[in-house]
Amino acid sequence: MLYLRISGTVLVMLSGALFVAFGFNMLLIPHGLLSGGVSGISMMIGYLTGGNIGWLYFAVNLPILIWGLFSLGRRFVIWSIVSVVAATFWMQVIPVKPIVDDPLLGAVFGGVIVGFGSGIALRQGGSSGGFDIIASIVTRKRDIPVGIVIFILNAVVIFVLGLLIQDWDAALYSMLSIFAAGKVVDIIHIRHVKVTAFIITGETDRMIKKLLERPRGVTIIRTRGAFSAAEKDMLMTVTTRYELAELRKTIKRLDPGAFVNIVETVGVIGDFRHPG
Repeated sequence: MLYLRISGTVLVMLSGALFVAFGFNMLLIPHGLLSGGVSGISMMIGYLTGGNIGWLYFAVNLPILIWGLFSLGRRFVIWSIVSVVAATFWMQVIPVKPIVDDPLLGAVFGGVIVGFGSGIALRQGGSSGGFDIIASIVTRKRDIPVGIVIFILNAVVIFVLGLLIQDWDAALYSMLSIFAAGKVVDIIHIRHVKVTAFIITGETDRMIKKLLERPRGVTIIRTRGAFSAAEKDMLMTVTTRYELAELRKTIKRLDPGAFVNIVETVGVIGDFRHPG
């Protein structure tokens, strides 16, 4: 069962990376456009130096991924590494060749395809690297929407592109591409909606130790089953939809028999990182 689950995640990551690479090489790069995040930085360097954008994408992501290993959950970063390596590979395989002549079409559909690839990676508990990692680290320390952090970082990249190459048409087309990608990602994976997980488990100590690493607070409630009269602990923790895939996998690994109820949270008063 574990083997099938891992194989399925690998397949999704490889597929997501394929969509990302296709959007880059067939729609954005031929028109001199940027994607969002670290890929946009690697594209900008590639345009200015003539370097291989695929390898630049890997090189710029590498220090961020190493940083993420020490600041985020290992599973999230490891799957992000798989995604980045796969995208780098696909970018060497797929030729840089335009499939549309209109840069507007390239920007819109390039953004949609890249957003789809990134979104399915996020749903599986990984990411396409880059600003997703940085934004996750920032929002672990401060309750700021991930989308806002990524938008600010992307806006800086686009502004620098306009200043360096003095081509504001390309810069604005790139912003359109990033906007389209962000919308698709939000449809597939809602970034900052908070949810509350109620976990009834017999592995309280192991579960608490792992959950507190994120860091998110956990409240322990003693429960008794109405039918069995068995007493167990119920752990209540508030998290974001952005981190939900990783939370699910953690629970399944530590206690496959745990009963989990996940509900969408309308609002949170106070610091949701440390309830209870």
